[in-house]
Amino acid sequence: MIVGSANIETLAEDAATIESFGKSEIVFEDVVCLQMTMEMRNQAREAVLPKGLHPTVPATLSMQAWEIGPSPFGEFKMVVCRIGCRSGVRARGYSTRVYANTQIAVTALKQQFGFSTQLAEIEFRHSFDGTDVKVIFESRVIFEAACLDPEPMSNSDVQYTGTLNLAHTPNGLRLVQLEAHHVASQVERLSSRLLSFDGEAWGNSLLDPYTVVSASLAYETVTFPPVRFVCKPDELAFTGTESV
Repeated sequence: MIVGSANIETLAEDAATIESFGKSEIVFEDVVCLQMTMEMRNQAREAVLPKGLHPTVPATLSMQAWEIGPSPFGEFKMVVCRIGCRSGVRARGYSTRVYANTQIAVTALKQQFGFSTQLAEIEFRHSFDGTDVKVIFESRVIFEAACLDPEPMSNSDVQYTGTLNLAHTPNGLRLVQLEAHHVASQVERLSSRLLSFDGEAWGNSLLDPYTVVSASLAYETVTFPPVRFVCKPDELAFTGTESV
């Protein structure tokens, strides 16, 4: 059985802090979400995950770029890097780093969801002919993608796995199970190219995506229910899951 081998103390250096778990759902409206899934080099397969998670074979990495309309944190953009994995038998995405373009969003994403978030400039263009995304951090382009030739799909054709965020919580250092309910009004598939990716800026220099497997764009409303479960990062989900 393959499990993660990353040093948890090292991962914890970048972890956000959730002082208390919220009791109400959080709704993001008028969301445009681009998801790109890519294969990456096997050197990063288990090396970037804590012991409590199983890597996918082959190793996969997904980038999600979000443009968010009305929300409790105002309008903002964010880009999330997620490593494909399993927690127990469930497919998940382990987030390594998030960038948002407003300080209010940076603080909220840390405190409410446990995302390891930093402030960056985010360019996100979407139109009838395609979508372009660029993230600029400390004057460097750390992610850039170009997506062309959108084709309509059924609104149910795209599935999003839950996200796991390593964070300091009232239970201790835990993997926070973040679920998001996506209700799409329009979904498209795209032909995509990865133009730039800086692994170190996204949490680990071993991250090295090289082939785009799929890309989709969804216009939707996204609801985050309150967090219900967390997992011990050094223990498999079968025994290490706790309710909150």
